[in-house]
Amino acid sequence: MFKDYKIGIIGLGYVGLPLSIAFAEKYQVVGYDINTERVSELNIQFDKTKEIDAVQFDTKIPIQFTSELNDLQSCKIYIITVPTPISNNKEPDLSFLINASKAIGSILKKGDIVIYESTVYPGCTEEKCVPELETSSGLIFNQDFFVGYSPERINPGDKTRPIQSIVKVTSGSTIEISRAIDNLYKSIITAGTYLAPSIKVAEASKSIENAQRDVNISFMNELALIFDKMNIDIDEVLEAAKTKWNFLPFKPGLVGGHCIGVDPHYLAYKAMQVGYTPKVILSGREVNEQMGVWMGEKIIANLAKQFSGNIKGKRVLILGFSFKENCSDIRNTKVIDVYNTLISSGLEVKIYDPLVDSELVKNVFNLELTNSIEGNFDYIFKAVMHTVFE
Repeated sequence: MFKDYKIGIIGLGYVGLPLSIAFAEKYQVVGYDINTERVSELNIQFDKTKEIDAVQFDTKIPIQFTSELNDLQSCKIYIITVPTPISNNKEPDLSFLINASKAIGSILKKGDIVIYESTVYPGCTEEKCVPELETSSGLIFNQDFFVGYSPERINPGDKTRPIQSIVKVTSGSTIEISRAIDNLYKSIITAGTYLAPSIKVAEASKSIENAQRDVNISFMNELALIFDKMNIDIDEVLEAAKTKWNFLPFKPGLVGGHCIGVDPHYLAYKAMQVGYTPKVILSGREVNEQMGVWMGEKIIANLAKQFSGNIKGKRVLILGFSFKENCSDIRNTKVIDVYNTLISSGLEVKIYDPLVDSELVKNVFNLELTNSIEGNFDYIFKAVMHTVFE
């Protein structure tokens, strides 16, 4: 059905770029982003996120990177992969999603299909996005145009699991369209697809994937807090516990990023809209949010013990600033909480992370990263387990 169709990918970040490359192996693709600098870099085969190597930008692949909306007009399928962050009060920020829907609506034609991959709460696609498409296009949903939802499953920094090797959940606004969308993804996803019975089910499946991980890690973090007060090493406890065949191997740690640290708030928001205040989800978020400060306080306590309380001016090196290992993504990184806690105690702190964009860190956090680990430090804290630090 889609063999001769052109596909437009809206948003060329950690999700959109790998998706564009994957689709371009079989289809004509137009990759669109409002960030002109990003588009310029991609056109010279440079990906600052380091998810796509230069060799993967095969010049024979029919793909066009652009920041001109009109370049998308010849597309029949639009896949929206823009960020869905949270606001300062922990509520969904749908501004990127709404703006993208308005933009695509302005060029939408009869028979077109719009597929959303951005993580949202159940019901968001049909309740928030579809009305924007209808208003901007003047077309009628499920008569003139159709919609699908296929939650992204990109794992930033993981070179062992490319997009093609991860099973993809798909859905559509009609039975016929849902099957067509499923076949579209099936043509590039070697691991296969799972056709969900509705868009809402597909949306909900994504939200619980990340909420489940968040809750499990929060339990480990809470155990770390408890055992610390008992002078028990949590790592030693986990080594003993995992000898049982059905023990889940989660570990305590900093929980940031655009998925685990954000998406549970989308599910909690929708739950409260329908009259239920989630307890487990929100308590897990509360525990995980405090871990950066706790880790900073542990470092301070260790230094105080080492130097008989005289810690002012002591030098600390933090290794890693991204939100997870082997990844350049700094969104919602909790390493900043560790840093701020240490700085507030009069310590001299340097951060080294060769994987992240130092200019971006400076612009977002007003923080200068060090270019070297040379020097004398009183304490070295490995905040992120990059393989380059091994």
